[in-house]
Amino acid sequence: MHTIRLTGRRSRLSLLQIDRVRQLIVQAFPGIHTELVPVDTRGDQLADIPLQTVEGSDFFTAEVQQKLERNEADIAVHSLKDLSAAHFFGPHHFAVTERDDVRDIALFNPTILEKISRGESILIGTCSPRREAMAVDFLSRALPAASGRVSITVKPIRGNVETRLRKLDEGQYDGTILATAGLNRLLSAPDSREIVFRLLAQKRRMLLPLVECTPAPCQGAIVAEAAPHNAFALQVMEAIGDDRLTGDCVKERRAALGYGSGCDQRFGVTHIPAGGTNYLFAAGQDGHGRHLRYWQGLPEHRWLAGDIFSATDVMGEFYQYAFDADPVIPSTNGIFVSNHRAITDAPNRSWIDGRRVWAAGTRSWLALARAGIWVEGSADALGLESMKPVFRMPVVSQDIADLTVVTHAEAAGNWRRKGWNASSTYSLVPVFHASIASRIASSRFLFWTSFSQYTQYRDAVPANATHACPAGETASMFREAGLEPVIFPTIQSFQSWRQSITILTAGGCG
Repeated sequence: MHTIRLTGRRSRLSLLQIDRVRQLIVQAFPGIHTELVPVDTRGDQLADIPLQTVEGSDFFTAEVQQKLERNEADIAVHSLKDLSAAHFFGPHHFAVTERDDVRDIALFNPTILEKISRGESILIGTCSPRREAMAVDFLSRALPAASGRVSITVKPIRGNVETRLRKLDEGQYDGTILATAGLNRLLSAPDSREIVFRLLAQKRRMLLPLVECTPAPCQGAIVAEAAPHNAFALQVMEAIGDDRLTGDCVKERRAALGYGSGCDQRFGVTHIPAGGTNYLFAAGQDGHGRHLRYWQGLPEHRWLAGDIFSATDVMGEFYQYAFDADPVIPSTNGIFVSNHRAITDAPNRSWIDGRRVWAAGTRSWLALARAGIWVEGSADALGLESMKPVFRMPVVSQDIADLTVVTHAEAAGNWRRKGWNASSTYSLVPVFHASIASRIASSRFLFWTSFSQYTQYRDAVPANATHACPAGETASMFREAGLEPVIFPTIQSFQSWRQSITILTAGGCG
């Protein structure tokens, strides 16, 4: 009978991840014997060293890797983002076994709103230059404040997940930022669920958006590692690895190498699934301090800039808004706001106080924050259906039956037909502009941000026009109408694509 020796860090989360890999091995090789060889790494022992001075140096994995080299263990288990690119692309073999949600989550003590109301600076603990550059900037605008921006001070924080949560709970910080995946795993395990649940009690949460707070490459991924001389370990790796997830992580790591490596990475790279495609996305600042925003997988450039009509150019001209004087107030605790105007422009929004609020995208999120409303997260403009697995996450636990979509009257009816709770606070009053109709009639490529925009100007649409829209409900409604649109993951991705066409045209490349 074969024995497989598994090694990894001694932290509660690492031991949990090792056990998840162990279970996969036992399923693939019934009767196999497994042994645990835990390791205290330099990263665990030197808890006072700022991570940005050692990030990318295998600070948390070098001692684990040595166990494989010395034949003291067969398979090492890591959080993949802890591995340096140099080691990941070295001679050892790697297999990603699973990947949880890739987002970061910000956690705050319940006194946060009082501090904001007094105009005090908020102290957030993080040792990640990426989180400091992206997430902290976003939070300064996403925390509810009439001024539109909250003052935030950053202070390093070290330790495993439970240690960081304890430091937050003790009031050493007002907030901290963690990977959602680790919290989900700890909340799913019987041995850790109670302690983490207790530390999270009364904490305010914000699930950070993918585009504005792009996760680290390979965040959420568990990876198994074996030395090339260990034939049976390589056979086990082949059986337990997920080829698609491994391929995604390889792409993210290779993309990251092109933007900079070392101890001060201020960018993220991840995959964003939308409309049946898995898009590679990178954002932040590269190693030279240049702004970075890149999408891989967008449509080919088959149109000239002058052929394109975009509803984003005239967003405020399609409709006027007629608000209900006495709307039906949702009875659910959870609220999904499809457009911030459904709340911020309504005659009465006091009913939303104390409820869990989610936004369709970050534009609505930030508008709600300026109105003093705490938003727990958004759909990243990827559509409400994309939120189903998010709502089921242990760290979120939003019951879909206890959620109401707040939107306009026509859309509310559509959501109810699809089985969602839905309520409306206003109706759309179409406003026709001959100039918009003329631009549509002379265009070959039409980008719509809602299906109702298309129906309003349907008579002006050329017979051979190509329709395009973001992923989500708009795309679904086009398909229901018998049209197959070109899908962009988000409005922002379309704008990036359109800008690249403008650049190409200006450069004489067509």
